[in-house]
Amino acid sequence: MNINTTNELLVSPSGPLQISDLPPKSVNKTNHDVYFSLIIPTYKERDNIENVVKILSQTLDEFIPGDYELIVVDDDSPDMTWEVAQSLTEEYPQLRVMRRQEERGLSSAVVRGWQAARGRILGVIDGDLQHPPEVLTELLKKMSQGADLALASRHVDGGGVSSWSVVRRVLSRGAQLLGLLILPRVLGRVSDPMSGYFMVRRSSIAGAVLNPVGYKILLEVIGRGNIGNIAEVGYVFCERQQGESKVTWKQYIDYIHHLVRLRLSTGRVGRVQQKINFPLDRFLRFALVGLSGVFVDMVLLYLLSDPSALALPLTRSKIIAGEIAIFNNFLWNDAWTFADVTTRQQEWHQRLKRFVKFNVICLAGLVLNVMVLNLVFNFLIPNRYVANLIAIAVATIWNFWVNLKLSWRVTDVK
Repeated sequence: MNINTTNELLVSPSGPLQISDLPPKSVNKTNHDVYFSLIIPTYKERDNIENVVKILSQTLDEFIPGDYELIVVDDDSPDMTWEVAQSLTEEYPQLRVMRRQEERGLSSAVVRGWQAARGRILGVIDGDLQHPPEVLTELLKKMSQGADLALASRHVDGGGVSSWSVVRRVLSRGAQLLGLLILPRVLGRVSDPMSGYFMVRRSSIAGAVLNPVGYKILLEVIGRGNIGNIAEVGYVFCERQQGESKVTWKQYIDYIHHLVRLRLSTGRVGRVQQKINFPLDRFLRFALVGLSGVFVDMVLLYLLSDPSALALPLTRSKIIAGEIAIFNNFLWNDAWTFADVTTRQQEWHQRLKRFVKFNVICLAGLVLNVMVLNLVFNFLIPNRYVANLIAIAVATIWNFWVNLKLSWRVTDVK
């Protein structure tokens, strides 16, 4: 059964990271579904990709001949991994290739691949042969026996790691323990929540809006999906033979960030958030940026106004310090809090427009801050410090919500 009748690249989906209940119609005019879709996220895997495709095709051809597809999702690798993969499509008709130029990240690459996939079972495997392909058949057997999710685990019988250092083993176990403390109902269901080698039934995650951070897409699938029966198969994690490892300290930081966000969005706070439709995760980032602005403001106010420093007049010093703090906050919000919007509007005049709006809204927030401070202090709580905290909270929510609606929004589309 031929699946790829043309060598065109797949179009990368956009919008929410949400899997549809029904497979999408192919851009290649082939409307039939397949049983299994396996996503191979890649970045700078030129030396590995041909061997990966060859081995995976041989393995799946023996088990479910013709009833599968391989989807390479490449994040526009500078070594042209996507081009090498695309050159293989005539030899391997089950292979499809997606080149992402607007987004980055392993987890989102997996979800975008699933969005384009036509399989009833959706899977993911590394593109560097650190995940042994022969385990795929065992995972598929578990799915055929009724599992909603089948996971390749390093921590059950038959599992392990080949040659990890003591430090890496400690970090891995420490990350798992931390996850159990923060998200016991999610990580407690599997022995290897850090695994990136698994498959899931499409119907079990259809409709859920996924919001992954970093590399650990499995956490998102279990936490937000409708996952009933979970099966595990042991595997030995192998060291890569070609290319370079992508594991850095940033991945551990992203992992902690993901745990906290998933905890907040799936617990009681998350249910309240869904009812009022409030983007809590984005607000927390906005608030952290605001704290950095307070620090900048205080330091500059001291340097500008203190008699031992520049000794400028207090009002002038406050205006300068406040404006620089606003500029600091804008830069961080533009690069971090609202990064998904700014990546689509990077022209200088668009940034300038956002900065002007941000400045005006923050000045209005300052006026609101003073008004709330006086109202609370004079009529509700005669404590200037408590009143000031309440005023800051109200002004922060104001600044965030109005900037969300007016400053960082997609209006100019090429």
